[in-house]
Amino acid sequence: MITGIRDRYLLDDELVADPYPYLGELRAAAPVHFSSVHRAWLITGYEQVAACFHEPAVSADRISPVMRLTPKHLLTPEAARAFEIMAGWMVFVDPPEHRRLRSVFKGAFGPRQVRRNRPMVEAAVARLTAQAGAGRTVTDLVADFARPLPATVAAAWMGVPVEDTAMFQRWAIRVGDLALGAVQSPEDDERSQQALLDLFGYLKRLVAERRADPREDLISAALAGGLVGDSVSDDEFVAMLTHIAFAGGETTSNLIAVGMWNLLRHPAELDRLRADPALAGPAVEELLRFDGPSKMSIRQVGTDFDLAGQHLRAGQRMYLVHAAANRDPARFENPDRLDITRSPNPHVGFGQGAHFCLGAPLARLVAGSAITDLLAAAPGIALAGGPPRWQPSLLNRSLEELPVRL
Repeated sequence: MITGIRDRYLLDDELVADPYPYLGELRAAAPVHFSSVHRAWLITGYEQVAACFHEPAVSADRISPVMRLTPKHLLTPEAARAFEIMAGWMVFVDPPEHRRLRSVFKGAFGPRQVRRNRPMVEAAVARLTAQAGAGRTVTDLVADFARPLPATVAAAWMGVPVEDTAMFQRWAIRVGDLALGAVQSPEDDERSQQALLDLFGYLKRLVAERRADPREDLISAALAGGLVGDSVSDDEFVAMLTHIAFAGGETTSNLIAVGMWNLLRHPAELDRLRADPALAGPAVEELLRFDGPSKMSIRQVGTDFDLAGQHLRAGQRMYLVHAAANRDPARFENPDRLDITRSPNPHVGFGQGAHFCLGAPLARLVAGSAITDLLAAAPGIALAGGPPRWQPSLLNRSLEELPVRL
């Protein structure tokens, strides 16, 4: 183990606001470093992070170990059931089980299927853009635009009736708090667990309805593949839907908000995108690389293996730090510079390998449309207020609010 490295708590206010200088220092000193503060390996080099996404000795299952170590009498029935549902999420399952579960959505998340949602996305963007600026000089881009847009699209895509959308979104937000460790009290924890159970029950009923009456939505498309009820049980399918309900919305919301914040701080890049909306695709990729919505993925060492001269032992926790890997000068030229025409741009913002983000095509579509349409509708948009306030999260890069003048 290398000595002399500053071992800092990643949720210190300074590092929540701007983690990049410290992560760069850590990456340069030791791209694979065991943090005594976090009791986990911090993997910060691009080469090493990418290798871990493909390494069979690295496990994505971080729910089962918690369940095994938690005495059953300490869990309420609701908490036990919530853990059971989360344990079935694809993001926490290793191959070959991961492949079996993921196969249910084969084609449903493909670029062609996602492109069919473009009119719905564009309509939602136009509606929220108009609402955000209605009668106000200053608006909170997080609350009024970035947060409701992906949630609205996700609900419509999954086939949630319009009259249920607000309730669905409330459940999804609470489930996100539970999954991302953002609950602030035991009472919040209980409410979030109940939200997961309520969402599971709602989606189970919706699956039954779509089985009887298929429509043009994600659930119907997945059911049409014939694997649900065969190689994948109904409960496994519904559990995966509860994950999809919050995951895409949370990630895309943060991508839009933090992406707009960075564009507004880099007026030359903002002007390039406004002048040429066709740059939306590469702009989204660069925003994912430069300051993306996911700071890290948490993994477990499944079996002992060596990485960059370090010996990692089974049972140890690993933080695959995307935020550091995506600014590795060994892989990216001028990594601390925002360049919306950067090419190639092999960032790891959506992961790699078997766990590459299933919803990446939809996130790219929604974020690209949101940012370019907002710039077109609000040519005078500018930051308002003081320094931004960030959510204290290990996993997410998330603004609490983003006041802007329209």
